[in-house]
Amino acid sequence: MPQWLVTDVSIILPSVTLTVMLAFFALTDAYIGKDHRKVLLAICALMLILIAQNYCDMLLQGRYVNTSLRTAVSVIGYILRPVILTLFCHVVSPKGRFYPAWTLAAVNGAVYMTAFFSPLTFRICEYNHFHEGPLRFTCHAVSAVLLFYLLFLSVRKFRTAGARNNWVPLLAAILIVGSVVMDSNVQKSEQPVTFLTMAIVLSSNFYYVWLHLQFVRTRERELLAGQRVQIMLSQIQPHFLFNSLEVIRRLYRKDPEKAEVALLKFERYLRGNMDSLSQDEPIPFQTELEHTKLYLELEQLRFPDELRIAYDLSCTGFPVPSLTLQPLAENAVRHGVRGKKSGEGTVTIATREYDDRFEITVTDDGNGFDPNLVPQDGQSHVGLSNVRERLRCAGASLRIESGPEGGTEAAIIIPKIVNQR
Repeated sequence: MPQWLVTDVSIILPSVTLTVMLAFFALTDAYIGKDHRKVLLAICALMLILIAQNYCDMLLQGRYVNTSLRTAVSVIGYILRPVILTLFCHVVSPKGRFYPAWTLAAVNGAVYMTAFFSPLTFRICEYNHFHEGPLRFTCHAVSAVLLFYLLFLSVRKFRTAGARNNWVPLLAAILIVGSVVMDSNVQKSEQPVTFLTMAIVLSSNFYYVWLHLQFVRTRERELLAGQRVQIMLSQIQPHFLFNSLEVIRRLYRKDPEKAEVALLKFERYLRGNMDSLSQDEPIPFQTELEHTKLYLELEQLRFPDELRIAYDLSCTGFPVPSLTLQPLAENAVRHGVRGKKSGEGTVTIATREYDDRFEITVTDDGNGFDPNLVPQDGQSHVGLSNVRERLRCAGASLRIESGPEGGTEAAIIIPKIVNQR
């Protein structure tokens, strides 16, 4: 095998390998949709063509002279670059039409097609010399416009990712701009793959990794939305709704004014649940406490003589993830107080501040249990697992202490470092 061919292959191989790897990851990525996958595979195919075009162009500059074929190969290279950038717009936003971008790419292609019969962009003379025309920078200008449009589209689409992640598209743009400068200082007849093509391949891989992270975050948000629905269903149990409405109906017969107050509390409770589902960030403890109080007051309407509520709040000025206190209070009522034979008992909500944390405790004097065992009562305990997960995501934790002798304490532990975020 000729030495020059070995050298050429060694230079071409990294770009081909990265392109094939990108195609493989696009095929196996579970976080991208069918539309994304098709566009990424099309981009990989065009990049392979671009690599082949670069190599053919180098060969036709010195080793194999054919001016007509060299003209066609050069035109292909100028046409492909804006098309690849436009396709990346579809990766960022697959539902977009991008008519202006495709129009620019089409105009660029039409301009360079004139090279077959006009020196408007470039011409290759009979001596195989490349001569630039007055519109020689059309591809550069169109690609620059599309590149900055892609950057704008990416940052706008994924602006919630934060500035620390948005440097990746900017790095891709810098690589491409820098490669153009480097190509202008290198003899193309000695370059099997141009720096620009290398930058396009490398930037495409960077861009894919960045987009993959955004798709993962999007999937996580979708899962979180599903979890919120699950929380809502676990928090607003049908039996609680029906029982509360039944109590309110009975009150209308005996005490209409008290029934109106109860109905207003019931409405505020439902509205509070819906509002809490839209909260991604921790909310003031006082807000979560008021929501919990509405629940407990509605339960006291059902069991006015059996259920007692006590508060021991030494601090309230700290945040807490939404829908974390109320499920603990519900467990204390349903499985603690109402689980006793007498059905009577007290639920106490207390707060304490320590040097490194805040603690919220929900205590009942009902039947105890072993926290390490899964309750075999035939009831759903999804609310408690959701509380643990929401606290974990916020950097907080849940501790439950109980025993067969009776009484249960559930404590929400919020480190102050979380509170200071």
